[in-house]
This record gives sequence, structure tokens and C-alpha cells, in this order.
Amino acid sequence: MTDQEWEERQKTRQEEIQACSEALAVLSSDDAHDTFTKTFNFLQITQDSTRAQAEKVLLKAAKKFGNPKLSALANRVRLDAFARIVEDINGMVTALLKEKADDIKHRDYCTAEINQNEHAQELKARDINALDASVADLTSTISQLQKSIADLESQIHEMQVQLKRAGEDREAENSDFQTTVSDQRATQKLLTSALNVLKGFYEKKSLLQTKQEPAGPPPPAGFKTYEKQGGSGGVLGMLEQIISEAKQLEADAIKAEADSQKAYESFVKDTNKSVEEKNRDLVNKSSEKAQAEADKTAAVENKDVASSEQQQNMNENADLHKSCDFTLQNFEVRQAALEQETEALRQAIAVLSGSSVKVFLQKN
Repeated sequence: MTDQEWEERQKTRQEEIQACSEALAVLSSDDAHDTFTKTFNFLQITQDSTRAQAEKVLLKAAKKFGNPKLSALANRVRLDAFARIVEDINGMVTALLKEKADDIKHRDYCTAEINQNEHAQELKARDINALDASVADLTSTISQLQKSIADLESQIHEMQVQLKRAGEDREAENSDFQTTVSDQRATQKLLTSALNVLKGFYEKKSLLQTKQEPAGPPPPAGFKTYEKQGGSGGVLGMLEQIISEAKQLEADAIKAEADSQKAYESFVKDTNKSVEEKNRDLVNKSSEKAQAEADKTAAVENKDVASSEQQQNMNENADLHKSCDFTLQNFEVRQAALEQETEALRQAIAVLSGSSVKVFLQKN
């Protein structure tokens, strides 16, 4: 619609210029000039006729184009002097020149503002893309840290469970050790007591010394020779062997207990050290996660601000195009039309000025 109105406006202006030129041609024609120069007495009559013709042309143009300025100018052609008409046309020329200058100024403003706005949009788009990438990276980092923290917590919990179980196992092993040692020592004490009793008996009643032959007849048939049961391979030897084995079992139990206690202490030390390291790692990763979450929050807020600013840039760009597109797209055409209109008015001024001078010279 604006383009159509522009074309209609240019067409109307050209027809208006043509009408003005025709009116000026009537006023400055050779026939009118010849009529003016025939006699001074008929000069005013000739001027009135010329004015009437010019008025008729302008009224016709005003009616055709619906331009009140042309109607006013037609009335002034009939009533005012040429100098006043020239002054008015000069005013129209000044207005056209101002319009032309305003178009140039508006074109320059539009070009600069649109370029600046598009550059701002480009920079802001880069900022938004960078913030999007930052948010994505931070989201991935937070997810990885969450997984690492969960793994560390699981490992720490498992080590604490193992440590507790190892303590329970150590208590059970020590209890078994105490029982074993107590049993072996009790066994040794009992066996030693029994061994001492038997040794005392066999030493006191030893039947191993050289026997004196008994007086009288030999013993009756049916009795074997009595032999003691406590020889080195007999009960005494067996007791001594059992006591020795009990002592060895006690020594083995003591050594096993010492080894188990040492292994348990080493396990506790290593586990506590590992738990301490993992707790430090857990604290560090929790701190990193908190910082990443804070950075992500800031990045999201910055992105929201940047998106809002970008929307403002886009709104400004839309407003600029709404205000500037017509001027930018039709600038050359408008400048050419204004130039032609200005030139036509200048020619009209030249014609009117020339006619006025000729009339003035003729009067004198």
C-alpha cells in the first residue's frame, strides 16, 4: 500500500509540476510578450488575460489532483504579483530540498542503525552460543561429579563395612586363641601332674634294678614275669609326647594370633588411610560440584539476560525496518523524483522571473 501511495504521489507531483509549467508557459509565451510590447495601455489587459489562463490551468490541475496548494496558487496568480508567486515557488523549492536532505539523513541513519543492530545481534548470538556450550559442559561435569561422588560414598561405605567385619572376625579369632591357649595350658598342666605322679611311682617302685634271686622254690606255673608299664615307649613317653604337642600347639596359636593381629592392624591402617584419601577426594569433588552448579546457575542467568537483550535487538531491528525499508528501497527513486520536481520549479521561477523583468522593462 505504501509503495502504491508513493507511486501515486510521484505521479501527482509530476502532473502538478507539469501544470505549473503550463501556467508559467502561458504567462511567459511569445504571444503574451508580443501583446505586452505592443502598447503600454494594453499591458495590464494582457497580463490579466495571461493570469486568467494560468489560473484556469492551475484550477484544472488542482481539481484533477485534489491539491489545495494548487488551488491557492491559482488564486494568487490572479490576485498577486509575479514576485509573490515566485516567492511561493521558492518556498516550495526550499521544502523539496529539505525533504531531499531529510531523506538522505534518514537513509544514513537507517543504514548506520541497521548495521549496528545486526552487528549487535551477531555478537549477542555468539554470546548465547558460548553460554549454551558452557551450560552443556557444566551439566556434563556436574553429572560426572555426581557419579564420582556416589562411587566414592559407596566405596567408603564398603570399606567401613569391611573394617567392621574385620574387627568382628579379629575378636572371634582372639576369642578362639584365648580358648586354645587356655585349653593347651590346662592340658599341659594336667598331663604334667599325671606324668610327675607316674614318674614318682616308677622311680620309687622301680623294677628295673638287678633282682636278687628269691629263696625257696621257683614260683608256681601260670604267672608271668611282672613288667612295668611306664617305659620310654610306654605311658610316660606318650604323656611326654602329648605335653610336647600341647606346647607346640600353644606356640603355634600364639604365633598365629600375633600374625593375625599384625595383619589386622595393617588392614585397619591401610583401610583408614584409603578412607581418609577418599573422603578428601569426596570433599574436593563435592566442592567442584558446588562450584559447577553455581557456575551453571550464573551461565543460565546470563543466557536469559542475553536472550532478553537479543529479543530487544530483534524488536529494534523490526522497528528499524518498519521505519526504514520504504526509504531504503525507494531512496534512489525518491531522490530522482525530488530532483526533477525541484528542477521543474526552478525552471518555473526562471520563466516567471524573466517575464516579470520583461514586463518591467516594457513599462519603462
